[in-house]
Amino acid sequence: MSRHYNIVVKGFVQGVSYRFATLNKALELGLSGFVKNAANGDVYIEAEGAEENINKLIEWCYVGPTQAKVTEVQAQEADLKGYRNFELKR
Repeated sequence: MSRHYNIVVKGFVQGVSYRFATLNKALELGLSGFVKNAANGDVYIEAEGAEENINKLIEWCYVGPTQAKVTEVQAQEADLKGYRNFELKR
């Protein structure tokens, strides 16, 4: 059964290829949705797919790419939106 989660990643997460690494991880896990930089310096992710794979993405978010310094990850379940693929947004 598919789930939808809104995920906010806080810390030193912009300018370290966090979005690109998230895109690759989401594609590896077969998830749909998007990732984008937020104006306040966070990274915002909407992910849909199997709950097990979303949980793997959330766990990965605590680490991210090697140069990232994650201080907090917030994940909240929300209504499905029916994304067809995973995209990188600006």
